[in-house]
Amino acid sequence: MPKEKQPKKQHLIHYANGPSLEEINGTIEVPKGRGFWKTLFMYSGPGALVAVGYMDPGNWSTSITGGQNFEYLLMSVILLSSLIAMLLQYMAAKLGIVSQMDLAQAIRARTSKTLGIVLWILTELAIMATDIAEVIGAAIALYLLFHIPLVYAVFITVFDVLLLLLLTKVGFRKIEAIVVCLILVILFVFIYEVALSEPDFGAMFKGLIPTGETFSSAHHVNGDTPLTGALGIIGATVMPHNLYLHSAISQTRKVDHNDQEDVARTVRFSTWDSNIQLSFAWVINSLLLVMGVAVFKTGAVKDPSFFGLFDALSNTSMLSNGILIAVAKSGILSILFAVALLASGQNSTITGTLTGQVIMEGFIHMKMPLWLRRLVTRLISVIPVLICVAMTSGESPIRQHEALNTLMNNSQVFLAFALPFSMLPLLMMTDNAKEMGDRFKNTLWVKVLGWISVLALTFLNMKGLPDNITSFFGDNPSAGQVSLAHTIAYVIIVAIVALLLWTMYDMFSSRNKMPQRFETTAEHYDESKKDKE
Repeated sequence: MPKEKQPKKQHLIHYANGPSLEEINGTIEVPKGRGFWKTLFMYSGPGALVAVGYMDPGNWSTSITGGQNFEYLLMSVILLSSLIAMLLQYMAAKLGIVSQMDLAQAIRARTSKTLGIVLWILTELAIMATDIAEVIGAAIALYLLFHIPLVYAVFITVFDVLLLLLLTKVGFRKIEAIVVCLILVILFVFIYEVALSEPDFGAMFKGLIPTGETFSSAHHVNGDTPLTGALGIIGATVMPHNLYLHSAISQTRKVDHNDQEDVARTVRFSTWDSNIQLSFAWVINSLLLVMGVAVFKTGAVKDPSFFGLFDALSNTSMLSNGILIAVAKSGILSILFAVALLASGQNSTITGTLTGQVIMEGFIHMKMPLWLRRLVTRLISVIPVLICVAMTSGESPIRQHEALNTLMNNSQVFLAFALPFSMLPLLMMTDNAKEMGDRFKNTLWVKVLGWISVLALTFLNMKGLPDNITSFFGDNPSAGQVSLAHTIAYVIIVAIVALLLWTMYDMFSSRNKMPQRFETTAEHYDESKKDKE
């Protein structure tokens, strides 16, 4: 008798080149023939996970500081950033649904192995930069709520991996529901606090229309100009990892790819889901800016870090009206702020880990359990935070707070490096009829708006890079340090442009080739099936 074949032992870290997030890919059934609202409900969820990236702790500081410095002037920047985000996320979801490949897989299939590794490293750095903001936000929230020393609070954030382990057992649909609940917590906290402040609605709506002053570099307030404030908001809003994530989780719904109507329905409802959830993110970011204007007295908050904002919400001398002062005496305003900050950090934990798995599998075909992926990334991310805390431990509390705030803001510089390398390939692939088919390739208006958005964001990120690098030298850099920072920035810009040209060349060369979805063969899947049996 032939010897029975033993199932292959699965290693903790192993090769993977199958469908994106294979464990949840196509696992959620969407019944046909239902009404619009019931169908939308079944498709709702992935948009919420994407929207989390647009309201993480990195967004909070830029929006509130923008309100403190320039009142309602930058409301239009938040609106424009959100509209660009909706356009980019629509293309990312469409790419995943139509091509059945996430953005990382699609880029890797059209570029060389060497370039794939370079782009993977670049994207990993961007994810770790985002994770630094999450570590700082969550650690500060724990400190503010439970008075846990910062060093211990930073280590505690590592254990959110246990939360992730629990969530992987409950099913993806329940994860979506938990994320939506956390978003609603953040939304209701800020609606409550802003409603008490009685903002100037006329000035708010006026601020939604951009003017020449919106991107001015002549008007200085507290060392910032409207341009630097706008660049900070844009940089914190449109982030590369959301495009990779959306292209993967848009594939969680079961789709009959032999039926173009079913594919079109999935694209349509996924777009509705994304736009609705990103509208919530826009409201939350706008509320954060309004907090900076209406909740606090103009210029009252000298410490723009989360510590300073928490203290300001319980300091009646800094608040702008009698109702706020009366409520602040109970401490509820500051407690709610810290709760919302903690909710934001936990939301980002879920999405950051999923994105990390997507880019690792897509670019280098390596897979590890989600809990291990989270543990490795978080342990790397806490190192600069612990160094920052240790280096300022002997200094005044305000200096410690400023150092953490500066670290969080400076970590976002990596997002400016990585963003063009996700946006440009996404636009090129969704513009291509051979990739998407005549029905699903970008329409003329999407193509025009897409190129304007990609070129504008890339230009603005590069334009703000010299100032971002200069900020690493502190608040009062010397002339020599400014010169060095600008030199470094220009070298980086040249390197980014060269790498972009390389990426475009590879993708342009493969434009007429229809790449395999996966390198794995039918025999591989048959063998995997036998192993499971």
